Amino acid sequence: MADAAVNDAADPIEDTGAVPPGQAAAGRGRPITVVLADDQALMRMGFRMVLDPAEDIEIVGEASDGATALAQARALKPDVILMDVRMPGMNGIDATAAITQQCPDTKILILTTFDLDEYAFAGLRAGASGFLLKDTRPGELAEAIRTVASGEAVVSPRITRRMLEMFASHLPENGGSQSPEDPRIAALTPREREILMLMAQGLSNSEIADRLVVSATTVKTHVGNVLAKLDVRDRVQAVVVAYETGLMR
Repeated sequence: MADAAVNDAADPIEDTGAVPPGQAAAGRGRPITVVLADDQALMRMGFRMVLDPAEDIEIVGEASDGATALAQARALKPDVILMDVRMPGMNGIDATAAITQQCPDTKILILTTFDLDEYAFAGLRAGASGFLLKDTRPGELAEAIRTVASGEAVVSPRITRRMLEMFASHLPENGGSQSPEDPRIAALTPREREILMLMAQGLSNSEIADRLVVSATTVKTHVGNVLAKLDVRDRVQAVVVAYETGLMR
C-alpha cells in the first residue's frame, strides 16, 4: 500500500481548465483562505510549513475535529478546508456534509493516508471537491488548493478509476429508488451521456478528446453542460451520479 501511495501521489492533477498557479488570488484580489482540519498537531504544522511560502494562500484557522472545523467554517468562511477523514467526535465525512450544506461557498479537500479509503470516497459523496493523499508533493498540495478554490475538482484520473472499481459494487445495482432513466440522465444528449460515461471510467479531458477524436476545448464544453444538467458542482459529483442512477454498471 505504501508503494501505491507514493506512485499515486505523483499522478497529474485532473486537467479541468482550472486557474493556473498563482493566478487564483490575483483574480480575486485577495489570498485564498484555508482552514487546516486534522487531529494531529504535527500534521497541521507540516501543512502550514508547506503552504506558508505561497503568497496567494493564507491559513486562517486550524481544527482538531470535525465540530471545530464546522464552527470555523461558519465563523471564518474560508475558501478551502483541508479535511482529515478520521478525527475524534464529528469525523471528517460528517463535517464535510454539514459544511457543504451550511457553507456552500467553502470547498472541502479531503486528505487521507490511504489511496483506497472508503471513508475518503464517502467524503466525496458528501460534497467534497477533492481527494489527495497526505504524502502528496508540496507543490501539488498548493496547486490543488488553487484548483478547488477556482471551482474545479481535484482527483487524479488514476485514483478515480481505482476508487470506482473498488466501490462501484457497493452502489445500488439499479440506483435503488433511482432509475437508469433518471430525469437528469435523460436530459443529456447522446454525446453528453457518452462523455459522462468516459468521465466515470476515470478518463481526463485530454484522454476523452483523444478517444472521441475531438478537441480538448470541445470536451470541456460538454463537461460543463453535463455538470449543469446534472446540477452538480464538479466532475467528481457527476461520476457519483452516473453510478447511483445505474448509468454505469
